[in-house]
Amino acid sequence: MNDTGTARPAFMSNGVVWRLRIALVAIVAALFLAIAVQEPALAQQPVDNDPAATSPVQGQVPGNTLGTDSDTEMWRAVRQGVAGQVSIPDKNAATLVQSEGELWRSIRNGPLALYASWAMLAMVVMLSLFFAIRGRIRIEHGRSDKTITRFAAFERFGHWLLASSFIILALTGLNVMYGRYVLLPVIGPEAFGSLTIFGKYLHNYLAFAFMAGLVIIFVMWVSHNLPHKTDIKWVLQGGGIFSRKLHPPAKKFNAGQKVIFWLTILGGLSISLSGWTLLFPYTTHFFSGTFELVNTVFGTALPTPLSPLQEQQLASLWHAIMSVFLICVIIAHIYIGTIGMEGAFDAMGSGEVDLNWAKEHHSIWVDEVMAREAEHKGSAKIQPAE
Repeated sequence: MNDTGTARPAFMSNGVVWRLRIALVAIVAALFLAIAVQEPALAQQPVDNDPAATSPVQGQVPGNTLGTDSDTEMWRAVRQGVAGQVSIPDKNAATLVQSEGELWRSIRNGPLALYASWAMLAMVVMLSLFFAIRGRIRIEHGRSDKTITRFAAFERFGHWLLASSFIILALTGLNVMYGRYVLLPVIGPEAFGSLTIFGKYLHNYLAFAFMAGLVIIFVMWVSHNLPHKTDIKWVLQGGGIFSRKLHPPAKKFNAGQKVIFWLTILGGLSISLSGWTLLFPYTTHFFSGTFELVNTVFGTALPTPLSPLQEQQLASLWHAIMSVFLICVIIAHIYIGTIGMEGAFDAMGSGEVDLNWAKEHHSIWVDEVMAREAEHKGSAKIQPAE
């Protein structure tokens, strides 16, 4: 019975109702943020497709501000990026109009900002619904009075160096893309300006901490994240996520964690390279080299070589795309490592996890650790002959 005296369906236990309420709050909050950035992004789309509104009529310049006639061939060449002559050291100034800049701006402030917000909203909604239906993944046999060392201190240091720097980079990066729509109306221009410039410096310098953390976890864990035959069974059984009793065997990292690992390494490498291009502008040619390789291998006709400014524009777009993709991946990782699974946070908190939790989720790894410990104890008991 509920407060009104009516009968509640059997499947609507107090736990399910509580989880549904939390999921609903999370969905509403994410939806509110998505709507806040959706209208400005849609506003970037052109609304008037009438050529007569933007094109010269009978050779005349609209408004007669530049004369009565328009040299269409000359201005068409200018619009296509034809360079003139300059006497200053910066030869880029010879290009009067770089039309790719307009395309870059329309993509970044239009579909990129819009679809990125939808992607993050979709991830939050899916995890909220999953939590409402499945609930927290509990330790089926309950907590024991024994623990096992999951990660040593240096492993946890590498993880938190990467994680903390990424979170700050993600927040400061999202502020650049959405702050003017979400924060500016709330905190005002002065506070928003100070916050944004501070965030810019944090973003620039913490990028190196992120790269260092990426190298550390790769060196430490790459050998544990190579494909193994046990991963097939884990995938076929859905990792035991959808069953309360089925826990497929796994080594130190299961197949799901291996996917997160490689997405983090490859995605982190990608945003590091594009971020390096933005930190040190006009010094790299990553996209030109990549396009040349793709053209050679697949016989495509991607544009090469690219100008330094085109490299910067592509790096900016790619950096944003890969950053949002990695944010979605890490949101799922944070969920399963905190409220999604009982006992999971201990692995990166104290480094000691409950033995029952370890046996349920990483049984092969537990057997290997115990076998090494037994072998070590046995060898310690053997005294050398005198």
